Amino acid sequence: MRKSRPNDDGQMMVMILGFVAVALLVATVMIGITAVYLEHKRLLSLADGASLAAADSFTLGEVESHGGSPSAVLNPARVRNVAADFVARSPAAERFDALAVAGATGSPDGFTAVVVLTAAVHPPVVNFLVPGGIPIEATSTARSRLTR
Repeated sequence: MRKSRPNDDGQMMVMILGFVAVALLVATVMIGITAVYLEHKRLLSLADGASLAAADSFTLGEVESHGGSPSAVLNPARVRNVAADFVARSPAAERFDALAVAGATGSPDGFTAVVVLTAAVHPPVVNFLVPGGIPIEATSTARSRLTR
């Protein structure tokens, strides 16, 4: 006597459609992650340029009377203003949405220029899920050193 098997017609198609849906979901997530990563790198590049410009805004510090050398001293407000001016003049700034120089920008020790930039990234395909964008932040530091 022969055993009867249930009819499996069409079951393979459901499994294939499920795997295709999962693969498309994974691809969409990877595209979004890559877009955020690349925009963060671009923002970091802009922050690097702003911190270098801000580090060049130093004034000469006082020279000690017993053979000391002059030092480069940074003013926190001046660092913030130079960084904001650099960002405003940079053509790269037009690529970012909600670009801003954060309040942490300045010079905490008088010798190091710290620039913090924030922006929002709108990843492709899944943009409707995050209409405000994904916030990103980039921090860059630079120092000026006087040499002979």
